[in-house]
Amino acid sequence: MVAAVQSQRMATALRSLPLLADANLQRMLVWRAGDAICVGKFLADVQAHAQRLPACRYAVNLCSDRYRFLVAFCAAMVAGQTNLLPASRAPLAVREVMRDYPDSYALIDAQSTGSSTRHYRIDDIESGTSDIGNPEIATDHIVCIGFTSGSTGQPSANPKTWGSFCATSALNANVLGADCAGLNIVATVPPQHMYGLETSVLLPLRSHASIHAAQPFFPADVDNALADVPAPRMLVTTPVHLRALLREMSSLPSLDAIVCATAPLDASLAAAAESRFSTRVIEMFGSTETCVIAHRRSALESNWHLYAGVDLHPQPDGTLVEAAHFTAPVGLQDIVELLPSRQFILRGRNSDLLEIVGKRASLTELTQRLLSIDGVDDAVIFQLDADHNGVQRLAALAVAPSLSEAQILAVLREAVDPVFLPRPLRKINALPRNATGKLPRDALLLALRDASASKG
Repeated sequence: MVAAVQSQRMATALRSLPLLADANLQRMLVWRAGDAICVGKFLADVQAHAQRLPACRYAVNLCSDRYRFLVAFCAAMVAGQTNLLPASRAPLAVREVMRDYPDSYALIDAQSTGSSTRHYRIDDIESGTSDIGNPEIATDHIVCIGFTSGSTGQPSANPKTWGSFCATSALNANVLGADCAGLNIVATVPPQHMYGLETSVLLPLRSHASIHAAQPFFPADVDNALADVPAPRMLVTTPVHLRALLREMSSLPSLDAIVCATAPLDASLAAAAESRFSTRVIEMFGSTETCVIAHRRSALESNWHLYAGVDLHPQPDGTLVEAAHFTAPVGLQDIVELLPSRQFILRGRNSDLLEIVGKRASLTELTQRLLSIDGVDDAVIFQLDADHNGVQRLAALAVAPSLSEAQILAVLREAVDPVFLPRPLRKINALPRNATGKLPRDALLLALRDASASKG
């Protein structure tokens, strides 16, 4: 922990920091289709592309291949540009970002979709290996602007400096142990999301870890990707993917750790994963606004452990977060209860708390109740807009092939107060999750409408 605090202070005090914390040219940085790409090759690719990029201020990074994303992200930094990471790579979302940042172009690769006419393509090139250096990046340079998912409102821009990224990366590496020496990461989350960026892009840059270039989705693909890399291995994933792995895989290649985020992780799910895959499950707590600020071993504890140098200040409508590597305090909607020894309990989000006819509940807790029903594979409870009388109603969507809607409601009625029973509850084939497992409100409302219409 002392080393992490020192790294945090260094990142906020120095004028520049190198692109790679471990610039050993022979170190394996990326595993790709069975091949290993070393640091020397990576640095040569970054410098070759940095010299060819359009002379713009912003680059919308849409690369799908994780190695090409990594090269593009760093080439833009080296060229003095800022990466823009839209909450979605859908064409409309990309157009809106490029409209708001007119001095921009898109970084694409062969797998990119919905790319702009103003683009630069990151292809594999024959880059030389002579005169390779480890570029220095100014700590106050805004290397990235991440946008919130919009699941609770309109996407907002969150600029990140290189100094802040280096500081939070040191804290993440400290939690995972031994500066991630030799750790090989497989991630199911995209690098465009802040959690994916921290764990699958920044960790390999700012520790001794390496990363698999793929973004496996189906359980068998996760299994194959893990088998592609040697031990020690770490899987970076979400509760949705973890639930699917437990449903379909009896075993996985040996894992040093599973890291989980983007949605609340049920303790029983974490415990089942630890038992089945003989590993530890580390849940991370953070946001696009703050990056990761806390962690816990979800199978064993409900309390969160704050990162060194991070302080929380409860507010009437949320929590104010302060950290040495922040340029200013950040406000979150999360409601917390502070505990001794720099621990806290998460009580929910301001927008997540409900009060109906004087009774209170949390949407997260209600959803967990629904998910705990045997036969429910995935589910969500969410709040509808108030009707013309001002009455608040809840709705639910559930993936439960072996159950009827009436059966689900009957079991749920035993666990929750009647005023919080969702009406309607509709069965669907799959929830409209985005690439990180989140459920945008507009997508939920559309899925509910379609399910109700098909029911007649």
